[in-house]
Amino acid sequence: MDKVVHFEIEADDLDRAQKFYQEIFGWEIQNVSAPGMEYRLINTVETDEKQMPKEAGAINGGLQKKTGQSKGVVIVIDVKSIDETLKKVQERGSKIVMPKTQVGDMGLYARVTDTEGNVIGIWEDVKKM
Repeated sequence: MDKVVHFEIEADDLDRAQKFYQEIFGWEIQNVSAPGMEYRLINTVETDEKQMPKEAGAINGGLQKKTGQSKGVVIVIDVKSIDETLKKVQERGSKIVMPKTQVGDMGLYARVTDTEGNVIGIWEDVKKM
């Protein structure tokens, strides 16, 4: 069974959204933007040296500018093989809305739709590649 490992919140105004989540929930948010990509890591719990949650069952997430790909929060599911998962998605008539992308030395990421039009993130960790 594949598990949810991350979430992504899209916002029109990243500073405003960051302030909201910090003030309301006490989340730690760090700007990790790179050229061409505005992105902020959200820690809902304390993390280890690899930025993984120390608390069992907890997940952290990200905050990014609205992309137009989703209508709400995107959950990210860790899979054994991103290629096999993308193939299954296409075989069942769903769409790939963001192609497989290398994310540094951490892993591979893509976005797909489910049968209801919800956008889901698909992640393959580097240790599995």
